[in-house]
Amino acid sequence: MEPVKSIWMDGELVPWAEANVHVLTHGLHYGTGVFEGIRAYGNDEGTAVFRLSDHMQRLHNSATTYSIPLKYSVDELAAATRQLLLDNELDSAYIRPIVFYGSGTMGLNPSKATVVASIVAFHWGAYLGEEGLQNGIRVKIASWARISPRSFPAGKATGPYINSVLANQEATSAGYDEALLLTEAGNVSEGSGENLFVVRDGEVLTPPVSDGCLNGITRQSVIQLLADDGQEVIEKSMTRDDLYAADELFFTGTAAEVTPIRHLDDHEVGDGTPGLITRRAQELFRDAVGGKLAAYRDWLDYI
Repeated sequence: MEPVKSIWMDGELVPWAEANVHVLTHGLHYGTGVFEGIRAYGNDEGTAVFRLSDHMQRLHNSATTYSIPLKYSVDELAAATRQLLLDNELDSAYIRPIVFYGSGTMGLNPSKATVVASIVAFHWGAYLGEEGLQNGIRVKIASWARISPRSFPAGKATGPYINSVLANQEATSAGYDEALLLTEAGNVSEGSGENLFVVRDGEVLTPPVSDGCLNGITRQSVIQLLADDGQEVIEKSMTRDDLYAADELFFTGTAAEVTPIRHLDDHEVGDGTPGLITRRAQELFRDAVGGKLAAYRDWLDYI
């Protein structure tokens, strides 16, 4: 990670090296925080943040769900993001807003702890590699089950992501690029940080959020882009057997964007190369974030 000039913290731009928290930060000990991942893209008309208000609204929703008081409005957080990008002179960036309980108390009840809000922006290329974007990645089904929605409420909270960390470590240490998690019942859920799409017998399928996956904003966007292009996406519970027989598989996510999957558990997906629908999803998404599709201009917040 390449440091930048400043980080936004509670209304102020703080030098990168000075954006610190106390070792007794509640969120560090207990995972009491919520966050977002957002991308800004440089295109012909300048720097465009993809679905900025939608991400900040979800951050607010997550904070409310986890009872973390967030004193900044969606508009204030969006304005802070623009200020941060300008101050750091970033034409493209990965953006990480985070809200968490700070110091002030020890123990499980965080009610007497401060609440810290911060936004970081920095250069970050293809999360799963440029080679992966072009030719696909190798994925391993994790031995760890996806945490049940009955255990944690919906939202992007920091603590539950240890489940994803364990799955990702297991997969990458075995030589794969990413992990895929199943539910306790054996249904397909999602990658460690991505949603999954399945193409089989002409249908495009994706697991429902009831199977423990995040209703990702990139997921929502790709569903709409494909639907408007004439390809319906069906939410359907699936097992690993359904994936082994798939013609195409791909991940979506803010970091991953649209990444093809060429091998799953050493089973070749299709002919081992990204399929037509995967390539079409990539093309539509790339054109949308690049400002080339007039119908989706409202997804872009220009700086």
